[in-house]
Amino acid sequence: MNHQPEIAIIESNTLTCLGLKGILEEMIPMATIRTFHQFSELMDDTPDMYAHYFISAQIYVEHNAFFLPRKRKTIVLASDSPQFQLSGVPVLNIHESEEELVKNILKLHQHAHHNGYPVKDMPSMPPAQPHQEILSSREIEVLVLITKGLINKEIADKLNISLTTVITHRKNITEKLGIKSVSGLTIYAVMNGYIEADRI
Repeated sequence: MNHQPEIAIIESNTLTCLGLKGILEEMIPMATIRTFHQFSELMDDTPDMYAHYFISAQIYVEHNAFFLPRKRKTIVLASDSPQFQLSGVPVLNIHESEEELVKNILKLHQHAHHNGYPVKDMPSMPPAQPHQEILSSREIEVLVLITKGLINKEIADKLNISLTTVITHRKNITEKLGIKSVSGLTIYAVMNGYIEADRI
């Protein structure tokens, strides 16, 4: 049986759709992500098979009869507007930087596991153990500081090592993992339990 989570993005703005789809594909590679420009397109599909709905604020307001019962699976794409926070619906501020977006999606993703699709349904997640041998303990320390947003000089000062050593560690980390972006490294660190999303 196929347990890949399916995620629906319902948003009339094509750029928002594509951008979010790209971020989610990098974060949850085993998920199938479908984009819909209108609510009616979702209704023509199989609307109840999705693990999560990322929807624009306008669509949420217009079709809340559908989304209210599915509140725990729904994430509203909005600027930080207080009326949504009051309704208890998770809000993703789409005007933030990529790093912030990734962190917030990870937090939502972690909270969703408590009552969304459970972790055991995600067999294609790489197991954490083999990776721990890939990175040395020093590289893991550097990785964690990178995800906290420290620059090379700050990492060097914090770990009492030279700037050249930090650069070498970073190079080794990206080569070993095949991940270049900070957001990608952040996802890797959270997924492998090196850091909690709430601590980033």
